[in-house]
Amino acid sequence: MSKGFLFIAQAIAGIAMTLLASAAPPAGAQGTQPAQGGYAQRYAAVCASCHGANGRSDMAGTPVLAGQHSFYAITQLFLFREGRRDNPAMSAVAKTMKDEDLRGFSEFIATLPPVPAAPPAAPPDAARMARGQALAQTHRCVICHGADLSGGQQVPRIAQQREDYLQLTLHGFRTGKRPGYTQAMTEALSGIPPEDLDTLAYYVARFPGAAARPPGK
Repeated sequence: MSKGFLFIAQAIAGIAMTLLASAAPPAGAQGTQPAQGGYAQRYAAVCASCHGANGRSDMAGTPVLAGQHSFYAITQLFLFREGRRDNPAMSAVAKTMKDEDLRGFSEFIATLPPVPAAPPAAPPDAARMARGQALAQTHRCVICHGADLSGGQQVPRIAQQREDYLQLTLHGFRTGKRPGYTQAMTEALSGIPPEDLDTLAYYVARFPGAAARPPGK
């Protein structure tokens, strides 16, 4: 990792932590968090048409937000707002957000409980699921994302994420087209054959028992 990239990554992570920390009310203060107020309505108006009212998207290539963590959400919104992630629709939305909006939306997203994927039309391919599980163990996916793939803090929940979005993301990290605030994913995936990434996406999208654990901040 270059010193320049490391500096940028540390800065982005530090900014995200500062934004979230500043959302917490002083000890003993009364009132509600922004996410528990108007941001529920703003999410419904701005985000739900693509990401789903409950956070589970039915739109191709659009990630599931249900069960996601506020630190991860606010970091991604910040990356979109600052032009470090390339998605015209998200950039158009995020560039209008003030810091308090990044906090409010990310805090609301963190209140959305995990929503299980719809039952597949056909049972999962047992051999491919076993191969995907082995890949997740071999390439240490479970070390960062957890044995239940629910993530935590800056590490996203990936269990039962949309398969098409997982494929896009994994291949993006492998080629370096998908930016992150560290190089961890690019380094982890750089030597994995593309077909194995597709198998990982297949497995993670069908990960069993993924809706049991509530989201965290």
